[in-house]
Amino acid sequence: YIPNLNISNMVIYWFVPPQPDDHRDYRLRNFLNNISCGLQMPKRVVQISTTGVYGDCDGNWVSESRAVAPKTDRARRRVDAENIMKKWCEKLSIPLVILRVPGIYGPGKLPLERLRKREPVLHQDFSPWSNRVHVEDLVASCMAAARKSKPRIIYNISDGFPSTMTDFFFQVADAAGIARPPTIGLGEAKLKLSQGMRSYLAESKKIDNSLMRDHLKIALRYPSLQSGLSSLF
Repeated sequence: YIPNLNISNMVIYWFVPPQPDDHRDYRLRNFLNNISCGLQMPKRVVQISTTGVYGDCDGNWVSESRAVAPKTDRARRRVDAENIMKKWCEKLSIPLVILRVPGIYGPGKLPLERLRKREPVLHQDFSPWSNRVHVEDLVASCMAAARKSKPRIIYNISDGFPSTMTDFFFQVADAAGIARPPTIGLGEAKLKLSQGMRSYLAESKKIDNSLMRDHLKIALRYPSLQSGLSSLF
């Protein structure tokens, strides 16, 4: 609790994930209740959400116009957070920009320990489409979302170069000089992979980043996983 917090003429960047249970975001609710005690409000809010709100899209390309269809409690909490923030900002006439972000990679954000432990991944033939963005391109998108004079309310953030989750692990292993992980089939995956990993593998989508590039004017520094990994190794 921060009493009488004065955040006038500031941009709030909301990166805080919801708590790990329930389907509602209580952390965001508490935060908004507290800052509403302040005397003045921010000039803009940039909220970090997730492309998981779209649910399973059968490997199709997904733009911001697609309706949300969360399949997990994790994604439902994010939809709840988006709706809470929209209502709060509309009530106070505060511009809101929601960035829907896929997997983030970069320095310190690679599954190197998992690879060293030789934990298995789903065989390439069964691995769904997944998406990612380098952390530096995410930061650039956040800054642009705060500065854009007339922003859209929602932008997909991605490098626009989807691949499978298995391909991601393979490319990271190759770049790091670590042996590629063993692969397993669908039946074995249900027994050996964590519930969290299985939930990611149950969704397949290709994220369209056209608005990010054309409207936010983001020139990606790392437009592919290969280019991003090359800068790290």
